[in-house]
Amino acid sequence: MDTLLAKLAEWRRFRALVIGDFMLDQFHYGAADRLSADAPVPVLRVTRQEDSPGGAANLCLDLVALRGSVVALGVVGQDAEANLLRTTLNQQGVDAGALVTDPNRPTTVKRNLIGLAQGRHAQKMFRVDFESREPVAPGIAERLLRSFDDALKNVDVVCIEDYNKGVCTHEVCRAVIDRARAAGKPVFVDPAPATDYTKYTGATAITPNRTEAERATGMTIGDDAGPAHAARLARRVLDDLELETVVVTLDRQGALLLTRDDPNPISVPTVARDVYDVTGAGDMMLAALAAARCNHLDWESSVRFANAAAGLEVEVFGVVPIPLEKVHAELLTLSARQGGKHFTEDELMVQVNAARQAGRRVVFTNGCFDVLHAGHVTLLEKAAHFGDFLVVALNDDASVRALKGEGRPVNDQERRARVVGALNSVNAVVLFSEETPQRLIERVLPDVLVKGSDYAEGQVVGGEAVKRAGGRVELVDLVEGLSTTSTLERIRRN
Repeated sequence: MDTLLAKLAEWRRFRALVIGDFMLDQFHYGAADRLSADAPVPVLRVTRQEDSPGGAANLCLDLVALRGSVVALGVVGQDAEANLLRTTLNQQGVDAGALVTDPNRPTTVKRNLIGLAQGRHAQKMFRVDFESREPVAPGIAERLLRSFDDALKNVDVVCIEDYNKGVCTHEVCRAVIDRARAAGKPVFVDPAPATDYTKYTGATAITPNRTEAERATGMTIGDDAGPAHAARLARRVLDDLELETVVVTLDRQGALLLTRDDPNPISVPTVARDVYDVTGAGDMMLAALAAARCNHLDWESSVRFANAAAGLEVEVFGVVPIPLEKVHAELLTLSARQGGKHFTEDELMVQVNAARQAGRRVVFTNGCFDVLHAGHVTLLEKAAHFGDFLVVALNDDASVRALKGEGRPVNDQERRARVVGALNSVNAVVLFSEETPQRLIERVLPDVLVKGSDYAEGQVVGGEAVKRAGGRVELVDLVEGLSTTSTLERIRRN
């Protein structure tokens, strides 16, 4: 995990080419509180409509969220939906100029009807699809491949997103993979549900879920199959398709990684989630895997990163691209659960930014916290109540010594950080070496800055900077008679 976090701290932008089935997802929301007079069916009174890129277009947005520069390559119709899809992609940072227009087929549209009945949560009632599943005509395929050749030299990675809508034919996939390999560019594939995967032969990596892998290999066992079955599936796919890597996604059980260079499969677990909507998880998995490899993460670290991203995707309803900062914060949180909440300053800022993106209020307090006592615990519990994410800045050992004199701190900075981080009220601990935390406060700019009531508000370091940024200062009453100095005095007397 430490290696993965170190790589994420050095994350760089990358360039991706996505070829596949581009779609427009439409959502019609409204009330469904009565039945039709002419048939026993619910009536949806539409009050709101949303349009969103779907299919391979969603993969493009996932890559953009992970700081990718993306070229979209697919086929759309000569219709209003195609114009809307192109405009939306361009507005969200995707180069949609290479999308090929075919006047003989419609733009694929998934129209979802979502009703709210009796004041309860929204429920999808029906979906209407407008599409053609016929293979693209030879002339259209030729135009696709010409555009592919033009874009290939300027990208780091190629992603194939196959939904079986006619774009990713055997001929197109073979040409894309062969040309990319000749150019030294990796190819990542999210396969279509099919019994024949031969068109993906020679790709770098493929990411089927267990059901898709069973269908493609004929090795069906069922939902209760364990890791050994998943490993056999991965081995069959790897060998049959002459791949470098196979990642079989296993829903709540995480993922299984098998590479050509290592005969031993690696199981990568996932975290239990409160909400579970798998829509878009496969796209997010492929995007994160490709992005991680572009940033030179090893295969296991790449799958851990992708698994975290896909796990965050299933926590949201529908399809929502997960930004890099949120994935990074999730991995930091997992690391904190395993080894404490002590972060570097840069790691802290990842956590703070992710908290703010989620609408959480950041609270900041600081101190030496040398010998932890009930007064400290009370202060931190009260501070936590002012927001949602409590940051505790600790004076490092040299700073404590300068403030308190020789013999202090009693506990070194690592031990103090470990103890403070063990409190449920604390979300993150960070060290600072200056005489005051002014610079750190100005970087974090918390919503609430907390100190003990032994200070006047005008004396609180960083208070003016916080208030100028729209935050506030809170003074908390201390527990009378409790301090580290008095505690140490009692120990000496005894």
